[in-house]
Amino acid sequence: MPRPQFAVHRHDRGKRVLITLAGEIDLESAPLVSTALARCLSDGIRAIDIDLTHVTFCDCTGLNVFLHAAQQTTEAGGTLRLHHPPPVLGLILDLTGSGFLLLDVPFGSLSHPLGDVPASTAQTLRRRTVPLSSVSGDAP
Repeated sequence: MPRPQFAVHRHDRGKRVLITLAGEIDLESAPLVSTALARCLSDGIRAIDIDLTHVTFCDCTGLNVFLHAAQQTTEAGGTLRLHHPPPVLGLILDLTGSGFLLLDVPFGSLSHPLGDVPASTAQTLRRRTVPLSSVSGDAP
């Protein structure tokens, strides 16, 4: 079965650009994304918006590309923002706590990652002590 085609479209608007991505962002397609974003910076663009509406999948390789590009853009005095991330990328952003770096939301306003426990349970867990012997495997 052939792999779905990946596409990168660039729409310049003065010193701002909209990059529209379509398909799967993974180890194979991530270099294309990286190159497109680096080219924006070399062309003097300092405001980069990335539309992910038509992205069907994005793994941690894609996240790494976006984080690196955001860092490069920030160092150049600009901004990079993701728009409409697919559910898998949204989950990765939540789990890594990196959504505030890439999405247009203030720090701390993202939903809690899967696996977070309510505050009352978290405080109970912090108070629980475990004898060192049971952790290290030593017999009592």
